[in-house]
Amino acid sequence: MNKPLVSIITPTYNHEKYISDCILSVISQTYENWEMIIVDDGSTDKTYEIARSFAENDQRIKVFTQQNVGIFRLAETYNFALSVAQGKYIAILEGDDVWVSEKLSFQVEALEKNENAVFCYGQAYSVSQDLSEIHSTNEITYPIEKLNNRPIGSITGLLMFSNFIPALTVIIRKETLLKLGGFIQTHHLPLVDWTTWIYLSLQGEFVFIPQLLGKWRMYPYQITKTYTAELYENIYRFLVAFYHEHPDTFAGTEVSEAKLRDNFFRLLVVAYSRSGRYKLIRKDFKNARKDYVSSIFRFGFRKLDWKLRSLVGLIFSFFHADIEKLAKMLGRISYK
Repeated sequence: MNKPLVSIITPTYNHEKYISDCILSVISQTYENWEMIIVDDGSTDKTYEIARSFAENDQRIKVFTQQNVGIFRLAETYNFALSVAQGKYIAILEGDDVWVSEKLSFQVEALEKNENAVFCYGQAYSVSQDLSEIHSTNEITYPIEKLNNRPIGSITGLLMFSNFIPALTVIIRKETLLKLGGFIQTHHLPLVDWTTWIYLSLQGEFVFIPQLLGKWRMYPYQITKTYTAELYENIYRFLVAFYHEHPDTFAGTEVSEAKLRDNFFRLLVVAYSRSGRYKLIRKDFKNARKDYVSSIFRFGFRKLDWKLRSLVGLIFSFFHADIEKLAKMLGRISYK
């Protein structure tokens, strides 16, 4: 059997409700020369058993399990999968996300045509848990040359202010990723994507595919929803450290420590507001109030629209009221 051209890394933990959809979206790809490396992080539900049942019927699917190491050692999970990957390209699909059927076909063709490209990505939907309701689309509207990282480093400044690249849309040239030492997790962050993208932006050109390539689920008990505000605190520390490590990259650009700080404060207004909302959904009213107060009274007069949302959430927290019902009445997205 020929080696797969694409290795798909799928970390998973307690995804028994979602892992079947995830795997089926890979099996349904119009491009078929792939392997799927599922690494289960010690799930306490049936995730591993469900994944194994698929592997028994499709030799392209490999399933591993490990003692739980958790989200703050996520790079270990990713880099284990990378160490056993046979493909020329590395794709990412976490266990609760799904792809559209032509995702790999679009991207393999694009990368095979561009030997200078080390990274390919596109757009995605965020959706409800049952995939039925589209919450939003990450519309990417920056100049195409910057999106394609031409010249190399052009996209770095954009990534310093926003991670607009959904992990489930990414394919990376494995050779380049290995030169970095694999996926990068630093500053006590529960993620490997944003940090790794920034370092990769200094390694070669990117290819942006202006297509919707997948769907990622949004629900209040996700780890990144639990650590929303703390996440941005540590991202800011990482970004400032990276800025000082690579002064030549940002010389003559709009990136400065002052602008990073201002953007950080803006992000935190939103982060604390969202964190308060997720805690309301979990009925953690006391801590929801703390987050809403931080959003309203800290960080100056930035993001006044979000401060207003936080004020509404703060009022609801005192009455133990369901803010998601209000969201639905106003035609807004509910995260329940």
